[in-house]
Amino acid sequence: MIDKVVASAEEAVADIPDGASLAVGGFGLCGIPVALIDALHQRGTRNLETVSNNCGVDDWGLGILLKDGRIRRTVSSYVGENKEFARQYLSGELEVVLTPQGTLAEKLRAGGAGIPAFFTSAGVGTQVSEGGLPQKYDADGSIAIASQAKEVRTFNGADYVLEESLTPDFGLVHAWKGDRHGNLMYHATAMNFNPLCAMAGKITIAEVEELVEPGELDPEHIHTPGIFIQRVVLAPAVEKRIEKKTVSAASTSSTSDQAGA
Repeated sequence: MIDKVVASAEEAVADIPDGASLAVGGFGLCGIPVALIDALHQRGTRNLETVSNNCGVDDWGLGILLKDGRIRRTVSSYVGENKEFARQYLSGELEVVLTPQGTLAEKLRAGGAGIPAFFTSAGVGTQVSEGGLPQKYDADGSIAIASQAKEVRTFNGADYVLEESLTPDFGLVHAWKGDRHGNLMYHATAMNFNPLCAMAGKITIAEVEELVEPGELDPEHIHTPGIFIQRVVLAPAVEKRIEKKTVSAASTSSTSDQAGA
């Protein structure tokens, strides 16, 4: 087996060219390959197409690439936490392919499994199947690119829409543990889209919080087999953020009372 470990995140992303397509793991702010995104940002790589559940927030994750105008097109299922994303989309600077979340997950999984397309009931009878969704606006607010209608076929009396799979040029994922052969384990909900992006990328790069030797991971607990991974980089001190903090009124009052005492 080949030792897939590279010395740094910068080295790991060094051959990602301008114009590349990227499948990027994560959900909200959980399980984001921050070290790889930061390294790509520092390189100045631009004109990217991203495939990800969301596009980060304004100052973190994919949001830092978006803020500097490095992303030209994104395939996403949720975009509600990024004001710069909304501004670029509505001003005609960014092409957005909105995709139902389950469909996006299956487009990546099927791509990684070698399945070129599949039928799903999600989106039947809506603009997802009928076309006309604004993917890109002109500067004057008119629609420059609209989604195309998709094939709909009936199976057992129900309609299903044909969706094509995704196989981006590169996959960027974050894992809890990984070995030198590229076998990965994810922690709890940080698994999210990471295994799917790992499968779909033609070349997949994994940043891991802990690097172990081959044989140290229990085979029954491996989530992504090393066959899907081409490079591994150790990223032990990545920042982990909480997307939203909610504090009850009672907790706030209690804290104030204690501070006054």
